[in-house]
Amino acid sequence: MITVEVTRNDKRNIVSFTMSGHADFGPHGQDLVCAGASAVSFGAVNAIAAVCGVELDIEMEDEGGFLRCHVPNGLEKVTFEKVQLLLEGMIVSLQSIAEEYSDNIQVNETLGR
Repeated sequence: MITVEVTRNDKRNIVSFTMSGHADFGPHGQDLVCAGASAVSFGAVNAIAAVCGVELDIEMEDEGGFLRCHVPNGLEKVTFEKVQLLLEGMIVSLQSIAEEYSDNIQVNETLGR
């Protein structure tokens, strides 16, 4: 199962997210749930870089199905708000996938720093 852990601060802003695991919906290279979750998450990360000019702090392991992204501190307010909007869109998309494929992907949110 793919597990998505979203960490929010006390103002409910997204400060980081982690995706780990494998959907196991289909054979490697043909897993639609994995492809969808990957497209949504990497699309959001790439959109943040292209639209906002922000490089998230990223940790990734190809073989382990692991991606962790942190929003950097000190962003200008307008830029931070754009990053938040793109991340919120990513979460909504991942939750939509999870509603349809709950045996293969789960999205959790926690309050952190």
